[in-house]
Amino acid sequence: MAESPYLDRLRELVEPGEQVLTIAPTDVAQGIRPPKPPNAEQPKTSRGGFSPLGLLLNVLSPNVVFAAGDRFVDLVVWGIAGRGAPGSAASRLTHAHWLTLIEPGLRRTLLVVTNRRLLVCRGGQTSLYRRTDPAAEVAGTEIMWSAPRAEIAQARVGWHRLNPKRLTIEFTDHSWLAFTVPIAESGRPLREVASALSG
Repeated sequence: MAESPYLDRLRELVEPGEQVLTIAPTDVAQGIRPPKPPNAEQPKTSRGGFSPLGLLLNVLSPNVVFAAGDRFVDLVVWGIAGRGAPGSAASRLTHAHWLTLIEPGLRRTLLVVTNRRLLVCRGGQTSLYRRTDPAAEVAGTEIMWSAPRAEIAQARVGWHRLNPKRLTIEFTDHSWLAFTVPIAESGRPLREVASALSG
């Protein structure tokens, strides 16, 4: 495993005797993702339902959004980024990640493989507009989702459209979810995650 500034913080977060094997800064792939789990936590400002006016506004302006229009655009532009029944491992992971996106501030997503679990962590808040203290970002790292290694069926890195660095993690409940890095970044950390999960 390459040295990471997050390593010491992650060693504080894991259980006694649990060893961190590899860390990969990444993000859940763009595209259609599994539906939310039943009785999932919702932000207080969320509103659901179909609206013909919402559909028209979504076509006329990319700044106006509604769920069905967004899913159609995601399917055409990005494809499918995951599948699974509501409440599946991929569904729960997707929802946990989504809840961090609606919080204020930017946070880095980290995939962490230990000898016991797959962890999805988020770094402390950072900003595009002002310089952020890297130590504070690392110190704010926390686990947002985890699954025992026994729930992972397989993991592999391969091509998806024009991106050769897409990690797909399949769970034993037959759900799956994809992760990517920006095209200019190395895919090596994702390949290390796939190797650690498959080993």
